[in-house]
Amino acid sequence: MPFDVNAFLVLVGVAWATTGMWLVGAYLTWTGIRQQRPLMPVVNDELMDDAAPFVSILVPARNEEHRVLEQAIRSMLRQDYGRFEVVAVNDRSTDATGIILRSIARSDDRLRVIDGVEPPAGWLGKPHALQQALDEARGEWVLATDADMIFHPRAVRTAMTHAVRGSYDAVTLLPDVDCLSFWEKVFMPAFGWFMMMALPLERVNDPARPESLGVGGFFLIRRAMLEGVGAYRAVRKEVAEDLRTAEVLKGAGARLRVEYAPDLASTRMQTNFREIWEGFTKNLFAGAKFSFWRALAGACGVLLFSVAPALLAVFCALKLLTVAGHGWLQLFIPAALVWVIQAATFALINQSWRIPARYALTMPLGHALFVAILINSAVRIVIGSGVTWKGRKLYERAGVRPPRGDTTTPNRPVTDE
Repeated sequence: MPFDVNAFLVLVGVAWATTGMWLVGAYLTWTGIRQQRPLMPVVNDELMDDAAPFVSILVPARNEEHRVLEQAIRSMLRQDYGRFEVVAVNDRSTDATGIILRSIARSDDRLRVIDGVEPPAGWLGKPHALQQALDEARGEWVLATDADMIFHPRAVRTAMTHAVRGSYDAVTLLPDVDCLSFWEKVFMPAFGWFMMMALPLERVNDPARPESLGVGGFFLIRRAMLEGVGAYRAVRKEVAEDLRTAEVLKGAGARLRVEYAPDLASTRMQTNFREIWEGFTKNLFAGAKFSFWRALAGACGVLLFSVAPALLAVFCALKLLTVAGHGWLQLFIPAALVWVIQAATFALINQSWRIPARYALTMPLGHALFVAILINSAVRIVIGSGVTWKGRKLYERAGVRPPRGDTTTPNRPVTDE
């Protein structure tokens, strides 16, 4: 063998320990999927139109011409809920977004279009667009959404009925996510699995626990509660304003409810490798709370336990084919077993995402891409070069800096500018 026997045995032990960890992960994934109870469209009209709270749907829209803007807005206007309005902000788009919005508004006066203005110092673009929409909104409840979210006709009625029945202050829905391209099928289940493991619904829905989750594509909030925590001013520096809004609301005592609702809303988050890279570079370091060390530890953990086993299994297989002796078999068995467990786990996830089961074999590739994006996100924000999204530069040195967390490298403090 090319290295010390004791070191080899330690490596074998780590491989078996990793196998055990993945067995636990597979069990948690299986139970999590089993416990998912989709929120279905309401059938009984318990929430009568004349007594229903007025809802304002807030839609920030920037450079959405080539996506599903018109389809999304029209799906919102087709709601069977009687008392609502749609307030769309054309957030300084450089394409035909504003033209599309105003064309729809001419045929439906429930849509109001606002031309967004440059955010003041200390604000990022999307929170400012949401605040502009909120300032113009008339609803007792507000529904923050995205310009690429397709609503079921009973989505608003169902969410409001759920909020009233449960006496919730906020209801956020996990939509169906379409994955059509190769990289979407490789990466999105990996991202979804990390979210499932980090933020199980039973925890975020427990008022006694600190965990929270907000989904920017469908986030229904009682207006009085939102304004009581400072509205979108409280998250003005947040690139992941939905997650932070949920955190602020729950921290203030709001009753927050997260539901899995693929039958009520759907979206396609990104359509190709470039959009995945850019979109998640924007968000992943925020998910690590802007802590460089947390991001580094997370990246190393994913590489060690999710990517390395598959590479090790291939390496050992090549050694077994070219080198006499069975020592490599001791390492090949647990490494290959980890890959098998990973594939079985992600076959379950892919089934719920309507992705062919064979893509489960690419899970190490999806996790490797996650690591690469996380490192890119952390480094770009820490050094002040910023990240790009829809033509905007975010968190660059001369602009708005991250609002909290440890974005420092050793001996180099970063101040909030």
